[in-house]
Order: sequence, then C-alpha cells, then structure tokens
Amino acid sequence: MFIHYIYQPFFNILVGIYWLLGRISPGLEDMGIAVIIFSIVIRVILFPLTIASERSAEERRKIAEKVEELKRSLSHDPVKQKEEIKKVMRANARMVFSTTVDLTIQLIIILMLYRIFTTGFEGSDFYLLYPWMPTVSHINLMFLGKYDLSHTNATLNLIQSIMIFVVEFLVALRSPVPVPRRDVILMQVVLPLGSYVIFMFLPAGKKVFIITSLVFSAAYQVIRLIQETINKILTRATPPPVMVQSTLDNGSVAPPTPPSGPPTN
Repeated sequence: MFIHYIYQPFFNILVGIYWLLGRISPGLEDMGIAVIIFSIVIRVILFPLTIASERSAEERRKIAEKVEELKRSLSHDPVKQKEEIKKVMRANARMVFSTTVDLTIQLIIILMLYRIFTTGFEGSDFYLLYPWMPTVSHINLMFLGKYDLSHTNATLNLIQSIMIFVVEFLVALRSPVPVPRRDVILMQVVLPLGSYVIFMFLPAGKKVFIITSLVFSAAYQVIRLIQETINKILTRATPPPVMVQSTLDNGSVAPPTPPSGPPTN
C-alpha cells in the first residue's frame, strides 16, 4: 500500500517536475531544484494544517497543564487518573486529530524521501513510473553541481540545524506566555544538535526538502511576528475613549459615561 498509493505518486511527481525543468532549460535539470519546488508545493497544500496547529498550540499547553494536574492530584489512584486523562483527550479530539495527521504526513514524507534518494533515483524504481510519463533515462543528483543528493553532506546538515534553531527561536519569540528555560534549551539547543547527529548519516536530498520546509516556516513566523508587532503599536497609539463626567443636581459628580456614537476599534 505504501509503495503503490503513496510512494509511487510522489516519485512520479518528482520525476515530472525534473523533466519539466529540463524542458524549460537544459541547465535546470537538477533534482535539488525539483525537490525545492516539490517541498514548497507540499507546504502550500498543508498550510491549513499549519494554521490549525498554531491555533491549537495554546490548547495543547492547557491540555498538558490539565494532565500534569491530574497526575499530581490522582497519584494515589492510577485507575481514576487514567480515566480522567482519557476524558481530557476526548474533549479535545479535534486538536489531537489535527496534530496526529500532521505528524503522520511528516513521517510518510521522511520514509518516502529516504527511499527515493538511497535507491529510487539510481534506477531501481524507474519501473514505478506511469506508462504515460515522459521518458527520463538519467537523473542528475548533483544539486547546484556540488552536492550529491544520494549521499550525506555536512554543509547541508549544518544549514538544516541552523534553520531549526531559527524557526524555534521565532516560535519562542511569538509565544504569548514566557517560554520556560528548560524548553528554550531543549528546542533551541538540544533539537538542532540532535538533528545534526541524526541526519548526518542520511542522504542530502532529504536535507534539501527539510531546509526548504524550514525556510517556509521561518518566513511565515517572520510575517506573523511583523503583523503582531504592528497590531501592538497601533493598539498603543490609539487613545482610549474619553469619559465624560456630569454634575448632578445635588452638586455631586456623576460616574463617567462613555461618549455617544459608535464604538471605535
């Protein structure tokens, strides 16, 4: 099922993008460029999931707090503790579902790219090309003429770790609540270093995909950060509504009343 319903379509899409680049210009026959285009298309398609994931970030934080509270308060009753945690999860099924779908898609893409760049483009999977696909006898796996996508590459691995740090830094910068020091160390130090070690043995083609996805994420975070900063500046610059005081017949001052007219934003 994985081969025929997931791997084969994406394999054909990548080969099709590669072939189209060659038709545009012979010098563009570069699988690295095809992977970049493919990555952008995937991120655009999954963009609604990105928005949903961001909206549910606060929900995830609240769920984690509830679960920790249940673990503390019901530590003496493991059975009831498990039941209450299940209730919390069921009440937030939409958020759990969207997060699970997002992680599943990422896992599928990782497995797919691993096979594509270890054996697929070297000819062993050409039999999976659809009959109506254009003939491609050879795939140029030298990205920009210097990075072999079928082998590991330290430079691309370093760029990937730097981009992970940048994205996590921007995410922390946008967080509505202070990020604990432990989380900062975990996401901005341990995660980039750990990914460098893990991915140093994987083909560079996968790193090109991940780097492009991270650049996309960083651009989105920067745009959202600029929007939020502008909104804060405008909010501070907008003067509060003038409260009008009136004198009662007995000489006392009545409570302030807001000015008439439609409310202002």
